[in-house]
Amino acid sequence: MNDTAEIYWDPFDEELDSNPHGVWRRMRDEQPVYRNDRYDFWALSRFADVERGHVQPGVYSSAHGTVLELMGPHMMESGQIIFMDPPDHTTLRSLVSRAFTPRRVGELEGRIREECVSLLDDLAGEASFDYIQDFAAQLPSRVISMLVGVPPEDRESKRKIIDQVFHIEPGVGMINDISFAAQIEMYQYLEGLATKRLADPQDDLLSALCFAEITGDDGTARRLTMAEVVSFANLLYSAGTETVGRLLGNAAVLLAENPDQRAILVEHPEVIPNGIEELLRIEAPSPVQARWTTTEQTIHGVTIPAESKVLLLTGSAGRDDRVFEDPDRLDVRRNFQHHVAFGYGIHFCVGAALARMEGRIALEETFHRYPTWDIDPDHVVRQHTSTVRGYSEVRVLV
Repeated sequence: MNDTAEIYWDPFDEELDSNPHGVWRRMRDEQPVYRNDRYDFWALSRFADVERGHVQPGVYSSAHGTVLELMGPHMMESGQIIFMDPPDHTTLRSLVSRAFTPRRVGELEGRIREECVSLLDDLAGEASFDYIQDFAAQLPSRVISMLVGVPPEDRESKRKIIDQVFHIEPGVGMINDISFAAQIEMYQYLEGLATKRLADPQDDLLSALCFAEITGDDGTARRLTMAEVVSFANLLYSAGTETVGRLLGNAAVLLAENPDQRAILVEHPEVIPNGIEELLRIEAPSPVQARWTTTEQTIHGVTIPAESKVLLLTGSAGRDDRVFEDPDRLDVRRNFQHHVAFGYGIHFCVGAALARMEGRIALEETFHRYPTWDIDPDHVVRQHTSTVRGYSEVRVLV
């Protein structure tokens, strides 16, 4: 990008999304409080400002939506936990967190490894394969399906529907017929599955949600409504399918581009957990989160009015040289306190421990079979959304 040109960034521009780091760098340095008049939003790009936005839900509200094109007064009382502020969020977060206790996540390790082995063994002998469609997108779909309770025969079709949920079109993002149809289909499917669980409970998250009780403001216990059950299940299923697949796809490309770092992980598997954190830092699978200001805010001398849309650019924050030395360099041994790729504060990703475990085991099993690989540049395709960033195809040559 020409550093003398006027800064322009928006989450719907596919050309910018292909490599946003140059413009994000300029935003951090020149316009840390960026204004986009076309789509009526502000954007914060520095690590400290993004982190502050995550830990001040009273100022940066989620109750009007957290996806730019969906935001507005109509999002109030949506029933979705990611679109809630305390105290409603606090009550429901404690409920959903029960699905991701250390014990429950730990119990999944063996199952995750079995799925990795099965998927990769099916590819044995192939000179090349699509690391996304043949492995990286399949694994998290299978794992979250086990957790939620989606039957094996439905998993592949529902994975493809979730991809369609995140479909964007220029200028309107997810406000399009393909995304809407996919959202309706997923909701109806999970509603039907939840109805079956009410009549015949199973050992899965959907059954647990159907029979869970929460305590209201008046101290009275109640069960979740069907809308709440489906909203929770839909969120966890969609997020659990999408983001881990993006992490692994990014890993395949970044490690091929940085073979010295890949060699460290192959030779020293104990470094893989730290390598996962570094991969998340340098390429956040979910680089944009939106908030709604409840009061006027002045940051770096710029005043953001109350009731404004503000995008917190976690993807930019991970490369802020005010926090990370040589931030564009992948360093799997990097020593740093934390990143914001999973969010921060009350909306920190509830499935982060599961995502980290999936990433670790997936890389362990990949390295066991393929200590080196190259990327076929003619078969690398980005999937563009306004909130999740990654690839839909990455063909590896092994």
